[in-house]
Amino acid sequence: MKLKENIIYLIFCLMSCTVFSQSTIALTLPVVTLLDIEPTGTFTLNFTAPTEAGQALTAPAANTTKWINYTSAIASGGLTRRITASINQLVPGISIRVQAAAASGSGGGTLGTSAGQVTLSTTATNIITGIGGAFTGNGANNGHRLTISVAVNTYANLSALTNSPIVITYTITE
Repeated sequence: MKLKENIIYLIFCLMSCTVFSQSTIALTLPVVTLLDIEPTGTFTLNFTAPTEAGQALTAPAANTTKWINYTSAIASGGLTRRITASINQLVPGISIRVQAAAASGSGGGTLGTSAGQVTLSTTATNIITGIGGAFTGNGANNGHRLTISVAVNTYANLSALTNSPIVITYTITE
């Protein structure tokens, strides 16, 4: 009788047991930090001379053709990123300003926040902060639209310039 009970117990155990099988995958998610300005190329901002003595220079219309695109994958527990901007040289009497709009387009994730309009100098200044794991989409109409403008800040410091190249450098960093 004992044998019969053991066989029944064994059959019950076999019927109620679950068999497991596992598969292991190796997954790599790299830290990514990429930035570009779209479309590529230069643009010109020309002041207009007054036509009547005693009038001020007329500042050019702001340029809104450039977009910042970025991709960011941060390390686990890592810091958010920011984008800074600086210029290669100051122009006496002139302020060069940039403003990044709120992100738009086909991106996703934790997109950055604009710092508003900032006046550029040879020292890097934050223009977008709080970037986490995110991508903006590529090309114009994706990312943050840039508004770049110039204005006279001190007439006493103005000197005539012709096609003076000013380079704006954008950097993404933690």
